Amino acid sequence: MPSTHNRDKPWDTPDIDKWAIEEFKPEHNASGLHFTEESSFMTLFPKYREQYLRSIWSDVTKALDKHFIRCELDLVEGSMTVKTTTKTFDPAMIIKARDLIKLLARSVPFPQAVKILQDDIACDVIKIGNFVTNKDRFIKRRQRLVGPNGNTLKALELLTKCYILVQGNTVSAMGPYKGLKEVRRVVEDCMKNIHPIYYIKELMIKQELQKNPELAHEDWSRFLPSFKKRNVARKKVSKKNKAEKKVYTPFPPAQQPRKVDLQIESGEYFLGKREKELKKLQEKRAQQEENSELKRQERAKDYVAPEEEDYENKLLGSEKKDKKEKKEKKEKKEKKEKKEKKRKSGVDSEDEGSKHKKSKKSKD
Repeated sequence: MPSTHNRDKPWDTPDIDKWAIEEFKPEHNASGLHFTEESSFMTLFPKYREQYLRSIWSDVTKALDKHFIRCELDLVEGSMTVKTTTKTFDPAMIIKARDLIKLLARSVPFPQAVKILQDDIACDVIKIGNFVTNKDRFIKRRQRLVGPNGNTLKALELLTKCYILVQGNTVSAMGPYKGLKEVRRVVEDCMKNIHPIYYIKELMIKQELQKNPELAHEDWSRFLPSFKKRNVARKKVSKKNKAEKKVYTPFPPAQQPRKVDLQIESGEYFLGKREKELKKLQEKRAQQEENSELKRQERAKDYVAPEEEDYENKLLGSEKKDKKEKKEKKEKKEKKEKKEKKRKSGVDSEDEGSKHKKSKKSKD
């Protein structure tokens, strides 16, 4: 920010960009001497990262050698260490190297993690494991941050200009400081059950407002959406099984019979020890038989054939019809033949009668 002191300063001119990040060079170290003490940072990495780290460690060494930082990979202990050397001139570079090994341990790929050595890029590892105690709820909220097919995470990356990686109980982010601040706010609120889509809408509106120079010095709150919790009135669940009002009686309830009284009524009280054991054994066996019978019936249900609809074969049906028709035709033919025989027999009898009459007349 410009100085508020009244005295004029020749170096404080309007053309100077006070927010510009200049590269730190060896000549900026005025004394030219090395650091008085060695600084080092160590971080552990999980077992599943061992193979990948071994494959890219030579590239890590080359990237840090440019800034005169020494690095070590201990596979026995499962740790990575970075240290300053006598040639290290940039005091901030050891912090950048620490962030590099931290990102590599959190599953960030090396081509992306090595960008942290640039001056205009910072990183933030956000711990999200302590926000929710329920495991299922934690997984759902973490998945909500990623979104379907990673769309929510991609939208956040475009709006904040940061690289975001969700891994286990942490969210690793890389980018400018302003974007990292937004990412942390979105991630923490997502784990507190506030959907990231609200922040995505807000960031989109801010991005559009930044393009308008007239609104640069105005309050943007009237343009931004306000998402408030609504206390929706819910219907009260009516208790169906309400206790019925009992009629008041001044008399106390009847005394319940004791266990001994019940044994006297059933006759068990007067049985001997052996008889009691036999009775218990019989009851137990009867119960076992009853249970086994129920189980047998349940098993037998699987073997009962289901009711099937009568299937009529069309080919066989046509053959049956043909046979039926032939049979009917045959019966009709037989009936006709019988009728013809009867008629013929009647005609023959008439002819014989007429012949007999004629013979009588001739005799007469």
